[in-house]
Amino acid sequence: MILIFGGTTEGRTAVKVLDEAGSPYYYSTRGNAQQIECKHGTRVAGGMDCDAMTEFCSTHNIRLIIDAAHPFASLLHTTVATVSEQLDLPVIRLERRYPPRDESLVWCDTFDDAIDYLESHEIRDLLALSGVQTITKLQRYWKKHPCHFRVLDRDDSREIARRAGFPEKNLLFWHEGQDELALFRQLHPGAILTKESGESGYYEEKISAARQLGIPVIVIRRPPLPDSFYTVNGEHGLRYRVERLLPGFYPLRSGFTTGSCATAATRAALRGLLTQETQHSATITLPDGETVTLPVSSCVFTDSNCTCGVIKDAGDDPDVTNGYTVLSTVSLTTQPGIQFLPGEGVGTITLPGIGIPVGEPAINQTPRRMITNEIEQLLHSHGFHSSVSVRISVPGGSELAQKTFNPRLGIIGGISIIGTSGIVRPFSSEAFVNSIRKEIQVARALGCSGIVINSGAKSENYLRSRFPDLPAQAFIHYGNYIGDTLRLADEEGITHITMGIMIGKAVKLAEGHLDTHSRNVVMNRDFITALANESHCPPASIARVAGITLARELWELFADTPAFFTLLIDRCMAVCRPLLPRATLEIMLVPERDPR
Repeated sequence: MILIFGGTTEGRTAVKVLDEAGSPYYYSTRGNAQQIECKHGTRVAGGMDCDAMTEFCSTHNIRLIIDAAHPFASLLHTTVATVSEQLDLPVIRLERRYPPRDESLVWCDTFDDAIDYLESHEIRDLLALSGVQTITKLQRYWKKHPCHFRVLDRDDSREIARRAGFPEKNLLFWHEGQDELALFRQLHPGAILTKESGESGYYEEKISAARQLGIPVIVIRRPPLPDSFYTVNGEHGLRYRVERLLPGFYPLRSGFTTGSCATAATRAALRGLLTQETQHSATITLPDGETVTLPVSSCVFTDSNCTCGVIKDAGDDPDVTNGYTVLSTVSLTTQPGIQFLPGEGVGTITLPGIGIPVGEPAINQTPRRMITNEIEQLLHSHGFHSSVSVRISVPGGSELAQKTFNPRLGIIGGISIIGTSGIVRPFSSEAFVNSIRKEIQVARALGCSGIVINSGAKSENYLRSRFPDLPAQAFIHYGNYIGDTLRLADEEGITHITMGIMIGKAVKLAEGHLDTHSRNVVMNRDFITALANESHCPPASIARVAGITLARELWELFADTPAFFTLLIDRCMAVCRPLLPRATLEIMLVPERDPR
């Protein structure tokens, strides 16, 4: 069982991520003010001291704590750390994302430090954006000087101010979408005081507005977290860490793409080269801005370069690259820019349409951007202005490539380094659908205005015999992702699509299922019976539908009633047509055996 301490935006994120598992958990807040729906969680309200938290965790068999509370909830963080140590419980800290600290601001460790600064610089008319709980902490200042506090418009906010003796007329109430610039212009404060509250605390908006008006900003640094916490700052990292610390909470584990592995290996190799220190892990930024840390399995130095390896962990996704090592060899060069060099087991582009020049290593655009960003950030932070060459290698990748779509895409000699999100969802469609898009782009680049989509090798062989003059790149597998394939074809400017479909997938599609995987939908005999009745099939044949185990039995069952198959295709067409506002579609029902 998991216990979340929330009450924040991060608490909502933790609930969203844990609800995906379908497993029970507890969500604890100090009060009842936060409106939140926990689909699989039990809400717990009321503060917990060390004894209460220990008893709760012991009584409810808590095996993992997620601290998603406010970054300034220091007492709670300390209590969680103490209970964690006593009960030997791991703690994941779901942290906010923070911009780099701007040294032009006034930074203070405590509110007493801030008051000392205000008084020593004779600053009056303070606007405090630090929250209602800090009214008492700033009492020494506002007892002597004009001060406004902006707080949440709640009765408990007014009560806290009243008990502290703070004048209610100097309370300002925050509301969603408030214009900071207009408020600051109206008040003309001598200074603004805020906390280092991160992205979800509208920190940067406050700083930007104050800077435009030349108002000094005093910032209270966020307190340090216990070293024992596993810190993450987004959904992917949270789920990944929960999966590893509490196996079984999620039915299936997530993992990282080859692009993320290559990026982590590159960052580790460059950092090793710059510091001459062996690297054991690498923290990288995913495309959505979240940072994740991957273990580094090897780090080898030569006189001129450093090579680091990251073992691909695809979680429970059936990824052919799972368990293989992605290596990155980094060298400093005199050539301008960042060069991606060919490496063992990584393919080479031989056809246009991928978005990567012909002759380049098959490292897709998103991984290239991720790698480039990490290189630039590291060089800047270490004060280097050198250029860098990167050689990504995957030992054994040439053999693996035969199990992928790469030969169809004109990628020879190895696998592709791919991934648009950096994360592999277990049994997700992301990798497959991305491959479909690339195949369509290649077909388009070769001048194909029409494509022939099919579910696999059997249907493709049949269709190739029907369209012998089309190039191999015009035939594209959709697997089970019919809807995604049609949308992508339309988006990429394909004007005509021929879809070959086996009867098992056809009966699922005709019923409205654009993803025909058996884990999502099974053959519906009642639907088939309704189609047969509408097609005026013989009653004896219709009665036998209830006893079939495979859809292909329908070929024999309704062999003398072609109207059934015509209606089936018509229904498939009705489901697919709305996805193609610009392209035309033809659907061919592929027989079990070629009738010729």
